[in-house]
Amino acid sequence: MTGPSPAERLVDLLDLEEIDLNIFRGQSPHESLQRVFGGQVAGQALVAAGRTVGDERPVHSLHAYFLRPGIPGVPIVYQVERVRDGRSFTTRRVVAVQRGRTIFNLTASFHVREPGFEHQLPMPDVPDPESLPRLADEIQAHLGSLPVPLERMARRQAFDLRYVERLRWTPSELQGVEPRSAVWMRAIGSLGDDPLVHTCALTYASDMTLLDAVRLPVEPLWGARNFDTASLDHAMWFHRPFRADEWFLYEQESPIATGARGLARGQIYDREGKLIVSVMQEGLFRPHRTDSDEAAPGRSSS
Repeated sequence: MTGPSPAERLVDLLDLEEIDLNIFRGQSPHESLQRVFGGQVAGQALVAAGRTVGDERPVHSLHAYFLRPGIPGVPIVYQVERVRDGRSFTTRRVVAVQRGRTIFNLTASFHVREPGFEHQLPMPDVPDPESLPRLADEIQAHLGSLPVPLERMARRQAFDLRYVERLRWTPSELQGVEPRSAVWMRAIGSLGDDPLVHTCALTYASDMTLLDAVRLPVEPLWGARNFDTASLDHAMWFHRPFRADEWFLYEQESPIATGARGLARGQIYDREGKLIVSVMQEGLFRPHRTDSDEAAPGRSSS
């Protein structure tokens, strides 16, 4: 094999350039996508915030809004505001700018490690990841071979994804399906030992499948899509330390979809069943318009 591994490419993507005090620049891969992947922007913004906080205060929550679609191939500048440095908590606000326009903002809170009582709901009983097919293998088994765009995407994919439930390919298979999904994930290769890198890598991954739960009752996850979809906002709470290059289970469900928006929530567990991260996200779901319709507005006008 030649060239960097998927995990090494992800680490490079999250390694921002500090161009001035509280100002960082992140690269955006030039890929055949209409807009920059939201998880990339969220992960890079969290890196920028984390670079201004000491290691003794890991991030415990973030709240973010996707304001405009990012342009692939164009660097993104992250401007960090040091909102507060308290005795126990530190707050940072990050604005992501591309070509002079704000495309994303994030507020992150960091907390010193403190002892306290513990409880959690149990992890669902699901098959081990080793017993499940890789996503690319499952798609290839159904289609006979991977289409060229999917093959390229699979080679670049930084995470191994394995859905707990088999993929459904036709509307008839969706009858009675609940808005729930679960997928095992881990980075393909080592991410090193920096806890901030693992936190930001999981932030990247958290945007990959969460809105699946919203779509499940109305259309198959793979194949032709009937909706224009965009992430609107994203919130995460980090409960315990973890490694994103070890298996974690992403349990996802959608309590409601209405008004062209769908809400999804996720619980992320490590292999031992410990709840490590909680996630909430709202997405925009607009039916594809026909040629006779007016052009559908982009996320910037949402």
